Amino acid sequence: MIPRRLNPFANLPRGREVWAWGMYDLANQSFQLLVDTLLLVIYFKNVVAPTPEKGVALWGPMVGAAMLLVVILSPILGALADARSWKKPLLIATGLGAVPLTCALALMEPGMVWQTAALYITAKLLVGLGENFLGSFLPELSTPQTVGKVSAIGWTMSYIGALFLLGITAIVIWGFNATDPHQWRWIFVLAGAWFLGGMIPAMVLLHERQPPATITRDPRQHSLAAITTDSVRGLRQTIRDVRRYRQLVRFLAVFFVYSLGTNTVIFFLGSIGDSFGFKIGELTLMALVMAATAGAAAAGAAVFQDRIGHKRLITIVLIVWVVSTLAMALLSRSSSAVASETMRLAIWPLAGALGLALGGIGTGSRALIGAFTPVAKSGAFFGLWGMVYKFAGVVGPVCFGLVSGHIGRSTSLFVLCGFFLAGLLLLPWVDDQEGMQDARGSAIPGDVST
Repeated sequence: MIPRRLNPFANLPRGREVWAWGMYDLANQSFQLLVDTLLLVIYFKNVVAPTPEKGVALWGPMVGAAMLLVVILSPILGALADARSWKKPLLIATGLGAVPLTCALALMEPGMVWQTAALYITAKLLVGLGENFLGSFLPELSTPQTVGKVSAIGWTMSYIGALFLLGITAIVIWGFNATDPHQWRWIFVLAGAWFLGGMIPAMVLLHERQPPATITRDPRQHSLAAITTDSVRGLRQTIRDVRRYRQLVRFLAVFFVYSLGTNTVIFFLGSIGDSFGFKIGELTLMALVMAATAGAAAAGAAVFQDRIGHKRLITIVLIVWVVSTLAMALLSRSSSAVASETMRLAIWPLAGALGLALGGIGTGSRALIGAFTPVAKSGAFFGLWGMVYKFAGVVGPVCFGLVSGHIGRSTSLFVLCGFFLAGLLLLPWVDDQEGMQDARGSAIPGDVST
Protein backbone atom coordinates (compact mmCIF):
# COMPACT_ATOMS: atom_id res chain seq x y z
CA MET A 1 0.00 0.00 0.00
CA ILE A 2 1.24 3.49 -0.89
CA PRO A 3 1.08 5.91 2.08
CA ARG A 4 -1.76 8.36 1.56
CA ARG A 5 0.54 11.37 1.67
CA LEU A 6 2.60 9.89 -1.19
CA ASN A 7 -0.40 8.80 -3.26
CA PRO A 8 -1.10 11.49 -5.91
CA PHE A 9 -4.64 10.17 -6.42
CA ALA A 10 -5.64 10.07 -2.73
CA ASN A 11 -7.12 13.55 -2.38
CA LEU A 12 -8.77 13.74 -5.78
CA PRO A 13 -12.58 13.39 -5.94
CA ARG A 14 -12.33 10.83 -8.77
CA GLY A 15 -8.90 9.41 -8.02
CA ARG A 16 -9.49 5.92 -9.47
CA GLU A 17 -10.76 7.42 -12.71
CA VAL A 18 -7.82 9.82 -12.89
CA TRP A 19 -5.52 6.80 -12.56
CA ALA A 20 -7.39 5.00 -15.36
CA TRP A 21 -7.24 8.16 -17.50
CA GLY A 22 -3.50 8.43 -16.88
CA MET A 23 -3.05 4.78 -17.81
CA TYR A 24 -4.42 5.57 -21.26
CA ASP A 25 -1.80 8.35 -21.50
CA LEU A 26 0.81 5.74 -20.58
CA ALA A 27 -0.63 3.23 -23.05
CA ASN A 28 -0.57 5.35 -26.19
CA GLN A 29 3.13 6.11 -25.68
CA SER A 30 3.76 2.75 -27.33
CA PHE A 31 2.59 4.19 -30.64
CA GLN A 32 3.87 7.73 -30.23
CA LEU A 33 7.34 6.66 -29.12
CA LEU A 34 8.09 3.24 -30.61
CA VAL A 35 6.19 3.63 -33.89
CA ASP A 36 6.07 7.37 -34.51
CA THR A 37 9.45 8.51 -33.26
CA LEU A 38 11.97 5.69 -32.98
CA LEU A 39 11.44 2.60 -35.10
CA LEU A 40 9.00 2.83 -37.98
CA VAL A 41 10.81 5.53 -39.93
CA ILE A 42 14.02 3.45 -39.83
CA TYR A 43 12.19 0.20 -40.61
CA PHE A 44 10.26 1.86 -43.44
CA LYS A 45 13.28 3.37 -45.19
CA ASN A 46 15.61 0.35 -44.74
CA VAL A 47 13.21 -2.58 -45.14
CA VAL A 48 9.98 -1.56 -46.88
CA ALA A 49 10.98 1.22 -49.27
CA PRO A 50 12.96 0.51 -52.48
CA THR A 51 15.83 2.70 -51.22
CA PRO A 52 16.52 4.60 -48.00
CA GLU A 53 16.33 7.87 -49.94
CA LYS A 54 12.89 6.96 -51.28
CA GLY A 55 11.79 5.97 -47.78
CA VAL A 56 12.85 9.31 -46.31
CA ALA A 57 11.11 11.17 -49.13
CA LEU A 58 7.84 9.28 -48.52
CA TRP A 59 7.91 9.48 -44.72
CA GLY A 60 7.19 13.21 -44.55
CA PRO A 61 4.04 13.05 -46.73
CA MET A 62 2.81 10.04 -44.72
CA VAL A 63 3.08 11.96 -41.45
CA GLY A 64 1.61 15.10 -43.01
CA ALA A 65 -1.38 13.25 -44.49
CA ALA A 66 -2.24 11.67 -41.15
CA MET A 67 -1.98 14.95 -39.26
CA LEU A 68 -4.04 16.84 -41.83
CA LEU A 69 -6.79 14.24 -41.45
CA VAL A 70 -6.71 14.80 -37.69
CA VAL A 71 -6.93 18.56 -38.30
CA ILE A 72 -10.03 18.10 -40.46
CA LEU A 73 -11.87 15.57 -38.30
CA SER A 74 -11.03 16.84 -34.79
CA PRO A 75 -13.59 19.67 -34.52
CA ILE A 76 -16.30 17.62 -36.24
CA LEU A 77 -15.95 14.55 -34.03
CA GLY A 78 -15.38 16.70 -30.95
CA ALA A 79 -18.72 18.41 -31.50
CA LEU A 80 -20.38 15.03 -32.07
CA ALA A 81 -18.87 13.69 -28.84
CA ASP A 82 -20.52 16.52 -26.91
CA ALA A 83 -23.85 16.15 -28.69
CA ARG A 84 -24.13 12.40 -28.07
CA SER A 85 -21.97 12.04 -24.92
CA TRP A 86 -19.70 9.79 -26.96
CA LYS A 87 -16.34 10.88 -25.52
CA LYS A 88 -15.69 7.50 -23.91
CA PRO A 89 -17.03 5.36 -26.79
CA LEU A 90 -14.96 7.33 -29.29
CA LEU A 91 -11.87 7.21 -27.04
CA ILE A 92 -12.10 3.44 -26.70
CA ALA A 93 -13.04 2.89 -30.36
CA THR A 94 -10.04 4.85 -31.65
CA GLY A 95 -7.71 2.93 -29.34
CA LEU A 96 -9.14 -0.47 -30.25
CA GLY A 97 -8.87 0.45 -33.93
CA ALA A 98 -5.23 1.50 -33.60
CA VAL A 99 -4.10 -1.68 -31.81
CA PRO A 100 -4.47 -4.21 -34.68
CA LEU A 101 -3.14 -1.68 -37.19
CA THR A 102 -0.02 -1.22 -35.05
CA CYS A 103 0.50 -4.97 -34.75
CA ALA A 104 -0.03 -5.40 -38.50
CA LEU A 105 3.05 -3.26 -39.18
CA ALA A 106 5.06 -6.38 -38.25
CA LEU A 107 3.72 -8.05 -41.41
CA MET A 108 5.09 -5.43 -43.79
CA GLU A 109 7.62 -6.84 -46.24
CA PRO A 110 10.02 -5.18 -48.71
CA GLY A 111 8.06 -3.37 -51.42
CA MET A 112 4.85 -3.02 -49.37
CA VAL A 113 5.07 0.78 -49.42
CA TRP A 114 1.42 1.66 -49.92
CA GLN A 115 0.22 -0.99 -47.49
CA THR A 116 2.55 0.38 -44.82
CA ALA A 117 1.44 3.93 -45.58
CA ALA A 118 -2.24 2.94 -45.30
CA LEU A 119 -1.67 1.17 -41.96
CA TYR A 120 0.40 4.00 -40.52
CA ILE A 121 -1.81 6.89 -41.67
CA THR A 122 -4.97 5.21 -40.38
CA ALA A 123 -3.39 4.25 -37.05
CA LYS A 124 -1.88 7.71 -36.53
CA LEU A 125 -5.24 9.29 -37.35
CA LEU A 126 -6.96 7.15 -34.71
CA VAL A 127 -4.28 7.82 -32.10
CA GLY A 128 -4.40 11.56 -32.81
CA LEU A 129 -8.19 11.67 -32.45
CA GLY A 130 -7.93 9.57 -29.29
CA GLU A 131 -5.62 12.18 -27.74
CA ASN A 132 -8.39 14.75 -28.18
CA PHE A 133 -11.05 12.56 -26.58
CA LEU A 134 -8.67 11.72 -23.72
CA GLY A 135 -7.97 15.39 -23.07
CA SER A 136 -11.70 16.21 -23.16
CA PHE A 137 -12.18 14.26 -19.92
CA LEU A 138 -9.95 16.72 -18.03
CA PRO A 139 -12.74 19.21 -17.10
CA GLU A 140 -14.91 16.32 -15.83
CA LEU A 141 -12.13 14.69 -13.78
CA SER A 142 -10.90 17.89 -12.14
CA THR A 143 -12.00 21.10 -10.46
CA PRO A 144 -10.63 24.61 -11.09
CA GLN A 145 -8.35 23.99 -8.11
CA THR A 146 -7.01 20.62 -9.31
CA VAL A 147 -7.00 20.87 -13.12
CA GLY A 148 -3.25 21.43 -13.22
CA LYS A 149 -2.53 18.49 -10.90
CA VAL A 150 -4.74 16.11 -12.86
CA SER A 151 -3.25 17.17 -16.21
CA ALA A 152 0.27 16.78 -14.83
CA ILE A 153 -0.48 13.32 -13.41
CA GLY A 154 -1.51 12.10 -16.86
CA TRP A 155 1.56 13.65 -18.46
CA THR A 156 3.84 12.14 -15.80
CA MET A 157 2.37 8.68 -16.37
CA SER A 158 2.95 9.05 -20.11
CA TYR A 159 6.65 9.73 -19.53
CA ILE A 160 6.88 6.81 -17.11
CA GLY A 161 5.57 4.70 -19.98
CA ALA A 162 8.14 6.26 -22.29
CA LEU A 163 10.98 5.37 -19.93
CA PHE A 164 9.85 1.74 -19.68
CA LEU A 165 9.49 1.47 -23.45
CA LEU A 166 12.88 3.05 -24.08
CA GLY A 167 14.40 0.63 -21.58
CA ILE A 168 12.81 -2.35 -23.35
CA THR A 169 14.01 -1.06 -26.72
CA ALA A 170 17.55 -0.55 -25.42
CA ILE A 171 17.64 -4.10 -23.99
CA VAL A 172 16.42 -5.55 -27.29
CA ILE A 173 18.81 -3.58 -29.49
CA TRP A 174 21.91 -3.83 -27.33
CA GLY A 175 21.30 -6.93 -25.19
CA PHE A 176 20.24 -9.12 -28.13
CA ASN A 177 22.32 -7.25 -30.72
CA ALA A 178 19.14 -6.53 -32.70
CA THR A 179 20.65 -3.74 -34.75
CA ASP A 180 19.14 -4.94 -38.04
CA PRO A 181 15.69 -3.36 -38.64
CA HIS A 182 14.47 -6.75 -39.89
CA GLN A 183 14.75 -7.92 -36.26
CA TRP A 184 12.32 -5.29 -34.96
CA ARG A 185 9.10 -6.77 -36.31
CA TRP A 186 7.95 -8.20 -33.00
CA ILE A 187 8.39 -4.80 -31.30
CA PHE A 188 5.41 -3.54 -33.33
CA VAL A 189 3.35 -6.39 -31.83
CA LEU A 190 4.64 -5.43 -28.39
CA ALA A 191 3.58 -1.83 -29.03
CA GLY A 192 0.04 -2.93 -29.89
CA ALA A 193 -0.19 -5.23 -26.87
CA TRP A 194 1.12 -2.47 -24.56
CA PHE A 195 -1.51 -0.08 -25.95
CA LEU A 196 -4.32 -2.59 -25.43
CA GLY A 197 -3.24 -3.49 -21.90
CA GLY A 198 -3.00 0.13 -20.82
CA MET A 199 -6.46 0.89 -22.20
CA ILE A 200 -8.23 -1.66 -19.99
CA PRO A 201 -8.45 0.53 -16.84
CA ALA A 202 -10.07 3.32 -18.87
CA MET A 203 -12.50 0.85 -20.42
CA VAL A 204 -13.56 -0.36 -16.96
CA LEU A 205 -13.28 2.65 -14.64
CA LEU A 206 -13.65 5.82 -16.72
CA HIS A 207 -17.19 7.23 -16.74
CA GLU A 208 -18.72 10.04 -18.76
CA ARG A 209 -21.13 12.07 -16.66
CA GLN A 210 -22.16 14.82 -19.05
CA PRO A 211 -25.69 14.06 -20.36
CA PRO A 212 -26.24 14.00 -24.13
CA ALA A 213 -27.20 17.31 -25.71
CA THR A 214 -29.45 15.49 -28.17
CA ILE A 215 -32.21 12.91 -27.68
CA THR A 216 -31.00 9.43 -28.65
CA ARG A 217 -33.82 7.13 -27.56
CA ASP A 218 -35.40 7.08 -31.00
CA PRO A 219 -33.57 4.42 -33.08
CA ARG A 220 -33.67 6.80 -36.02
CA GLN A 221 -31.36 9.09 -34.06
CA HIS A 222 -28.58 6.51 -34.58
CA SER A 223 -28.83 6.58 -38.36
CA LEU A 224 -25.97 7.96 -40.43
CA ALA A 225 -28.11 10.94 -41.46
CA ALA A 226 -28.92 11.80 -37.83
CA ILE A 227 -25.29 11.46 -36.75
CA THR A 228 -24.18 13.65 -39.65
CA THR A 229 -26.80 16.23 -38.75
CA ASP A 230 -25.63 16.30 -35.13
CA SER A 231 -22.01 16.66 -36.26
CA VAL A 232 -22.76 19.61 -38.53
CA ARG A 233 -25.02 21.24 -35.97
CA GLY A 234 -22.42 20.77 -33.26
CA LEU A 235 -19.67 22.20 -35.46
CA ARG A 236 -21.78 25.28 -36.17
CA GLN A 237 -22.36 25.68 -32.43
CA THR A 238 -18.64 25.37 -31.78
CA ILE A 239 -17.95 28.16 -34.25
CA ARG A 240 -20.49 30.33 -32.47
CA ASP A 241 -19.05 29.43 -29.08
CA VAL A 242 -15.46 30.38 -29.85
CA ARG A 243 -16.63 33.93 -30.45
CA ARG A 244 -17.89 34.04 -26.87
CA TYR A 245 -14.81 32.45 -25.30
CA ARG A 246 -12.29 34.99 -26.53
CA GLN A 247 -9.51 34.05 -24.08
CA LEU A 248 -9.71 30.45 -25.26
CA VAL A 249 -9.35 31.66 -28.86
CA ARG A 250 -6.42 33.88 -27.92
CA PHE A 251 -4.65 31.05 -26.14
CA LEU A 252 -5.22 28.66 -29.05
CA ALA A 253 -3.53 31.25 -31.30
CA VAL A 254 -0.54 31.56 -28.94
CA PHE A 255 -0.50 27.77 -28.49
CA PHE A 256 -0.26 27.34 -32.26
CA VAL A 257 2.77 29.65 -32.43
CA TYR A 258 4.88 27.89 -29.82
CA SER A 259 3.62 24.45 -30.89
CA LEU A 260 5.38 25.11 -34.20
CA GLY A 261 8.52 24.74 -32.10
CA THR A 262 7.55 21.79 -29.90
CA ASN A 263 6.42 19.75 -32.91
CA THR A 264 9.65 20.57 -34.75
CA VAL A 265 11.73 19.33 -31.81
CA ILE A 266 9.70 16.10 -31.64
CA PHE A 267 9.99 15.32 -35.36
CA PHE A 268 13.55 16.59 -35.92
CA LEU A 269 15.26 15.59 -32.66
CA GLY A 270 17.07 12.68 -34.30
CA SER A 271 18.11 14.81 -37.25
CA ILE A 272 19.35 17.62 -34.98
CA GLY A 273 21.33 15.14 -32.87
CA ASP A 274 22.79 13.57 -35.99
CA SER A 275 23.92 16.99 -37.22
CA PHE A 276 25.89 17.38 -33.97
CA GLY A 277 27.64 14.04 -34.62
CA PHE A 278 25.65 11.73 -32.31
CA LYS A 279 25.34 8.04 -33.22
CA ILE A 280 22.30 5.82 -32.66
CA GLY A 281 23.41 4.72 -29.18
CA GLU A 282 23.96 8.30 -28.08
CA LEU A 283 20.63 9.35 -29.58
CA THR A 284 18.85 6.61 -27.63
CA LEU A 285 20.56 7.76 -24.43
CA MET A 286 19.61 11.36 -25.26
CA ALA A 287 15.98 10.28 -25.64
CA LEU A 288 16.18 8.58 -22.22
CA VAL A 289 17.60 11.77 -20.66
CA MET A 290 14.82 13.85 -22.21
CA ALA A 291 12.09 11.41 -21.18
CA ALA A 292 13.40 11.33 -17.59
CA THR A 293 13.61 15.12 -17.26
CA ALA A 294 10.24 15.57 -18.99
CA GLY A 295 8.68 13.16 -16.50
CA ALA A 296 10.32 15.06 -13.64
CA ALA A 297 8.93 18.34 -14.99
CA ALA A 298 5.43 16.91 -15.28
CA ALA A 299 5.64 15.46 -11.75
CA GLY A 300 6.78 18.82 -10.41
CA ALA A 301 3.93 20.52 -12.23
CA ALA A 302 1.49 18.18 -10.46
CA VAL A 303 2.63 19.67 -7.15
CA PHE A 304 3.08 23.36 -8.02
CA GLN A 305 1.06 24.20 -11.13
CA ASP A 306 -2.26 24.93 -9.42
CA ARG A 307 -0.45 27.12 -6.90
CA ILE A 308 1.54 29.28 -9.29
CA GLY A 309 -1.01 29.28 -12.15
CA HIS A 310 -1.02 27.60 -15.54
CA LYS A 311 -0.11 30.73 -17.49
CA ARG A 312 2.86 31.45 -15.23
CA LEU A 313 4.09 27.87 -15.63
CA ILE A 314 3.88 28.17 -19.42
CA THR A 315 5.80 31.47 -19.25
CA ILE A 316 8.61 29.86 -17.24
CA VAL A 317 8.77 26.87 -19.56
CA LEU A 318 8.84 29.07 -22.69
CA ILE A 319 11.83 30.92 -21.23
CA VAL A 320 13.59 27.56 -20.86
CA TRP A 321 12.72 26.74 -24.49
CA VAL A 322 14.08 30.08 -25.72
CA VAL A 323 17.36 29.82 -23.79
CA SER A 324 17.93 26.15 -24.73
CA THR A 325 17.22 26.49 -28.44
CA LEU A 326 19.20 29.74 -28.66
CA ALA A 327 22.17 27.96 -27.05
CA MET A 328 21.85 25.13 -29.60
CA ALA A 329 21.75 27.64 -32.45
CA LEU A 330 24.89 29.38 -31.18
CA LEU A 331 26.70 26.06 -30.63
CA SER A 332 25.90 24.95 -34.16
CA ARG A 333 28.02 27.81 -35.52
CA SER A 334 31.19 26.19 -34.12
CA SER A 335 33.27 24.39 -36.72
CA SER A 336 36.71 23.57 -35.24
CA ALA A 337 37.46 20.09 -33.82
CA VAL A 338 37.90 21.43 -30.28
CA ALA A 339 34.74 23.45 -30.55
CA SER A 340 32.91 20.42 -31.92
CA GLU A 341 33.92 18.26 -28.92
CA THR A 342 32.91 21.04 -26.51
CA MET A 343 29.69 21.40 -28.42
CA ARG A 344 28.90 17.68 -28.04
CA LEU A 345 29.47 17.86 -24.29
CA ALA A 346 27.27 20.94 -24.00
CA ILE A 347 24.40 19.21 -25.79
CA TRP A 348 23.80 16.84 -22.86
CA PRO A 349 22.66 19.47 -20.33
CA LEU A 350 20.71 21.13 -23.14
CA ALA A 351 18.96 17.80 -23.79
CA GLY A 352 17.97 17.73 -20.12
CA ALA A 353 16.68 21.29 -20.33
CA LEU A 354 14.68 20.46 -23.47
CA GLY A 355 13.16 17.50 -21.66
CA LEU A 356 12.11 19.73 -18.77
CA ALA A 357 10.61 22.17 -21.23
CA LEU A 358 8.80 19.42 -23.15
CA GLY A 359 7.20 17.98 -20.02
CA GLY A 360 6.25 21.38 -18.64
CA ILE A 361 4.78 22.79 -21.84
CA GLY A 362 2.61 19.72 -22.37
CA THR A 363 0.95 19.63 -18.98
CA GLY A 364 0.70 23.42 -18.69
CA SER A 365 -0.97 23.85 -22.07
CA ARG A 366 -3.48 21.03 -21.55
CA ALA A 367 -4.31 22.32 -18.07
CA LEU A 368 -4.98 25.86 -19.33
CA ILE A 369 -7.25 24.55 -22.08
CA GLY A 370 -9.05 22.51 -19.41
CA ALA A 371 -9.41 25.56 -17.19
CA PHE A 372 -10.92 27.54 -20.08
CA THR A 373 -13.35 24.75 -21.07
CA PRO A 374 -16.88 24.17 -19.69
CA VAL A 375 -17.66 20.50 -19.13
CA ALA A 376 -20.53 20.66 -21.62
CA LYS A 377 -18.15 21.72 -24.40
CA SER A 378 -15.11 19.64 -23.55
CA GLY A 379 -15.32 17.42 -26.63
CA ALA A 380 -15.63 20.34 -29.02
CA PHE A 381 -13.00 22.56 -27.39
CA PHE A 382 -10.45 19.78 -27.01
CA GLY A 383 -11.18 18.91 -30.63
CA LEU A 384 -10.09 22.45 -31.49
CA TRP A 385 -7.02 21.99 -29.29
CA GLY A 386 -6.10 18.84 -31.19
CA MET A 387 -6.76 20.53 -34.52
CA VAL A 388 -4.48 23.47 -33.67
CA TYR A 389 -1.70 21.25 -32.33
CA LYS A 390 -1.72 18.89 -35.30
CA PHE A 391 -1.82 21.78 -37.78
CA ALA A 392 1.23 23.23 -36.05
CA GLY A 393 2.76 19.77 -36.46
CA VAL A 394 2.42 20.16 -40.21
CA VAL A 395 3.52 23.80 -40.56
CA GLY A 396 6.41 23.92 -38.05
CA PRO A 397 8.45 20.94 -39.30
CA VAL A 398 7.88 21.98 -42.94
CA CYS A 399 9.19 25.50 -42.24
CA PHE A 400 12.15 24.13 -40.29
CA GLY A 401 12.98 21.62 -43.01
CA LEU A 402 12.81 24.21 -45.77
CA VAL A 403 15.02 26.68 -43.91
CA SER A 404 17.49 23.94 -42.95
CA GLY A 405 17.68 22.62 -46.51
CA HIS A 406 17.99 25.95 -48.30
CA ILE A 407 19.71 28.27 -45.83
CA GLY A 408 21.49 26.09 -43.28
CA ARG A 409 21.28 24.26 -39.98
CA SER A 410 22.30 27.22 -37.80
CA THR A 411 19.67 29.49 -39.29
CA SER A 412 16.98 26.85 -38.90
CA LEU A 413 17.81 26.54 -35.19
CA PHE A 414 17.43 30.32 -34.82
CA VAL A 415 14.03 29.97 -36.51
CA LEU A 416 13.17 27.24 -33.99
CA CYS A 417 14.11 29.59 -31.16
CA GLY A 418 11.95 32.27 -32.79
CA PHE A 419 8.83 30.09 -32.53
CA PHE A 420 9.21 29.94 -28.75
CA LEU A 421 10.20 33.60 -28.40
CA ALA A 422 7.10 34.66 -30.36
CA GLY A 423 4.91 32.49 -28.11
CA LEU A 424 6.50 34.02 -25.02
CA LEU A 425 5.92 37.57 -26.28
CA LEU A 426 2.30 36.82 -27.23
CA LEU A 427 1.31 35.00 -24.03
CA PRO A 428 0.55 38.20 -22.00
CA TRP A 429 -2.27 38.78 -24.54
CA VAL A 430 -4.14 35.95 -22.77
CA ASP A 431 -6.09 36.85 -19.62
CA ASP A 432 -6.24 33.57 -17.74
CA GLN A 433 -8.55 34.89 -15.02
CA GLU A 434 -11.14 36.01 -17.57
CA GLY A 435 -10.83 32.71 -19.42
CA MET A 436 -11.49 30.66 -16.28
CA GLN A 437 -14.39 32.92 -15.34
CA ASP A 438 -15.94 32.41 -18.78
CA ALA A 439 -15.71 28.64 -18.29
CA ARG A 440 -17.26 28.74 -14.83
CA GLY A 441 -20.01 31.10 -15.99
CA SER A 442 -21.17 28.78 -18.81
CA ALA A 443 -24.55 27.25 -18.11
CA ILE A 444 -25.43 25.45 -21.28
CA PRO A 445 -25.32 21.69 -21.25
CA GLY A 446 -27.90 21.49 -23.99
CA ASP A 447 -27.24 24.37 -26.33
CA VAL A 448 -25.41 22.28 -28.90
CA SER A 449 -28.75 21.28 -30.34
CA THR A 450 -30.25 24.74 -30.54
